[in-house]
Amino acid sequence: MSVATPRALAGVRVLDLTRVLAGPWCTQVLADLGADVIKVERPGSGDDTRGWGPPFLRDADGNDTAESAYYLCANRNKRSLTVDIATEEGQAVIRRLVMQSDVLVENFKVGDMARYGLDAATLRGLHPRLVYCSITGFGQDGPYAQRAGYDVAIQGLGGLMSITGAADGEPQKVGVAVTDLFTGMYATVAILAALRHRDATGEGQVIDMALLDAQVAMLANLGSHYLVGGDVPPRQGNAHANIVPYQVFAVADGHIVVAVGNDRQFARLCELMDVSALADDARFTTNAGRVRHRDVLVPPLQAALLSRGRHAWLSMFEAAGIPCGPVNDLADVFADPQVQARGMVAGLPHPLADALPLVNSPIRLSATPVVHRHAPPLLGQHTDDVLREAGYDDDGIAALRKRGVV
Repeated sequence: MSVATPRALAGVRVLDLTRVLAGPWCTQVLADLGADVIKVERPGSGDDTRGWGPPFLRDADGNDTAESAYYLCANRNKRSLTVDIATEEGQAVIRRLVMQSDVLVENFKVGDMARYGLDAATLRGLHPRLVYCSITGFGQDGPYAQRAGYDVAIQGLGGLMSITGAADGEPQKVGVAVTDLFTGMYATVAILAALRHRDATGEGQVIDMALLDAQVAMLANLGSHYLVGGDVPPRQGNAHANIVPYQVFAVADGHIVVAVGNDRQFARLCELMDVSALADDARFTTNAGRVRHRDVLVPPLQAALLSRGRHAWLSMFEAAGIPCGPVNDLADVFADPQVQARGMVAGLPHPLADALPLVNSPIRLSATPVVHRHAPPLLGQHTDDVLREAGYDDDGIAALRKRGVV
């Protein structure tokens, strides 16, 4: 008899009333760690991202299904329950499920959950051990609390776009919705901390996560650059504000990253590139000098690098211990031997297709590894199962369906 793989969050049930990305990213991490995540969706339409395509998953005959690649990226290992929480009966379903849950995560606008009687104060009054996590654009208080929050707008408001893009170009957003992803990861950490506190004290708590807060926190060294140094960091393109050379360079057949971290590495780099005179120049012997004189230093480095291709330079630099790497497109990424060796693509069986390839979880736990129990669910795929677990009989479920509650 096979023994089930132990799961770090086995026995934890999460009621997931989120959609799009920040909330689903958080709950997917919890699901990967073994929690039973019940994804609550609107009957008929479900999570907005289900329709955010193409591309869509293709069935065995090569036809598009209703499952978008966007939705599939953030919803594995969950069960889907459709409930109309705008109805009193739907709210009663959620309250019953709350009594059997450890965590509730929602990303409705401030005040919406109170209108439905599903706010933190009400639900924790019924279930004091509940960890209630709200994810919004701007938090539960402050002058912007009532505003809707969108990743690209927060990237702009939170300063990320001001430091992203070419120095002489317009501000740029990051290629993926990093503000949503940052917030989802911070929410995951907060939930795990709250569960630890609950296990120690018996009391749940309320978590107030805001996209803007997470974005400002993730300014990291550049936020400190402004607060400590007093000057506003400019856009540096693919360069680094505080280290030189630490950027993307063009070579004969593409682009590479060179990330020199100290003065010894810089001297070795110059020797390999046959520009040792630069290493001997007093303006460039220290990193501080290279930062001050980057406009003089970078052009001759760039000119020298155009003489060879990616493979030649990277082989040479790697052998000399100089941090470097290629600039890959996504086809290159998933063909990379290290990415393949680490198993960063997982194939899952799916009800509508022979196989569904997904990016794997990066979490590696020795005793409780991540297990992909099932693919992202179809809309309402587990409604009957979840309702039966909550105590509804077949007649009760049929009545809810007839009235459009589920």
